[in-house]
Amino acid sequence: MASARGRSFLVGAPSTLLWRIFLVVTLLMLASVAVWSAIFSHFDQASRAAQTAQTVVSIINLTRTALLNADPGLRKDLLLDLATQEGIRIYPAEADDRITPLEDSTHVKMLTTEVRHQLGPETRFASSWEGLPGFWVSFHIQADDIENAGEFWFMLPAERVIRPHALEWMWWGTAALTLAMLGAYMIVSRLNRPLKALATAARTVGRGEVPPRLSESGPAELAELAHAFNQMSHDLQELDADRALILAGVSHDLRTPLARLRLGVEMCGADPADVDAMASDIEDMDRIIGQFLEFSRIDGGEEAAPVDLAGLADELAAVYARRGFPLTLRHAAPAIALARPQALRRAVTNLIENALNYAGSPPELETGNADGQPLIRVLDRGPGIPAAEIERVKRPFTRLESARSNTKGSGLGLAIVDRIVRGQHGEFRLLPREGGGLRAAILLRAVPKT
Repeated sequence: MASARGRSFLVGAPSTLLWRIFLVVTLLMLASVAVWSAIFSHFDQASRAAQTAQTVVSIINLTRTALLNADPGLRKDLLLDLATQEGIRIYPAEADDRITPLEDSTHVKMLTTEVRHQLGPETRFASSWEGLPGFWVSFHIQADDIENAGEFWFMLPAERVIRPHALEWMWWGTAALTLAMLGAYMIVSRLNRPLKALATAARTVGRGEVPPRLSESGPAELAELAHAFNQMSHDLQELDADRALILAGVSHDLRTPLARLRLGVEMCGADPADVDAMASDIEDMDRIIGQFLEFSRIDGGEEAAPVDLAGLADELAAVYARRGFPLTLRHAAPAIALARPQALRRAVTNLIENALNYAGSPPELETGNADGQPLIRVLDRGPGIPAAEIERVKRPFTRLESARSNTKGSGLGLAIVDRIVRGQHGEFRLLPREGGGLRAAILLRAVPKT
């Protein structure tokens, strides 16, 4: 049960490192303030009650002495001065007085015990007398004349005796805690900022793009991490450059002899069927070399721009119609995507070629929107792809066993599409089609509204 509660709490807790650290720091500060307040209150309560009781007793004794020693004709003036200047009121006690007891708190108990110890066990206390609020204490005057003798009620303003000490300290503690939390947030956010920049740069590298160089300032651990990432990014850039250079050299060195070889095959005077077969093999070799080059340079430094997906589909349909492959077009709604036009064109072309190779019939092209994202689909009636193999076929040099015996290729077509789409902050989906076949969908970013 306890573990289940812990898991439910973690599920509802903030997921970012910034807020989790801030939450932990805040809880620690709250616990520290609470413990500190409890300790302070425990050790301060007794001394504060004793000081307050001494003040009350002293005022009562001075007042009682002043009344006994004052001229009878001046006592009313003395009581009036005490009431107006000091807030002290004195009334004779009666048996039917309406009084309200004091609150039952630890501080009040300590205070009344100490006052009763000094004034006598018969001392009474009240929080109001005859409807008048205050700190009321009874005392006795022993005198020869009946007028001065008896029990009296002595009143002090409650704020002079029962001070809201805890409340004051609570406000001060709250202010200190707020300042500490602001400081903690600034510190944690400062530590979290380079981590967030690192995560953004890592996503940029994952899309095949070059991230901006991270700052290598700050704490030693974060600076070392930023330096290691910058070095890794630099090494990857050099590796990509070397790979592109090698592939370009291979393409140049291979395509020239392939062209000579094809020319030689066509002029060799062999059987036309053999010539066509050898020429087809040479074309396959040339196409595979082209796919290698295409995979090595996905974007070619192209900038993203608004692309009308319906217009792109119409252009491709016209190209394939001239080749004798009429494509079926469906435009559900206007779809304008923010993408690299030529790279996107290569991706859609690869999907069409894939459908032609495996389905044996021209595919259908659909454009529209899904969940606010512009999309373009290529639908075929081929054998499809098993759900368990969908992610695997997106990897380079991966082909299904059933496809290897039917068509030729390098296994780069879908990998190129996936890399192009990911590099444009899009999503590439392969889904089964009702009635058999495959639905290949490219979802892209919408053009931001201005």
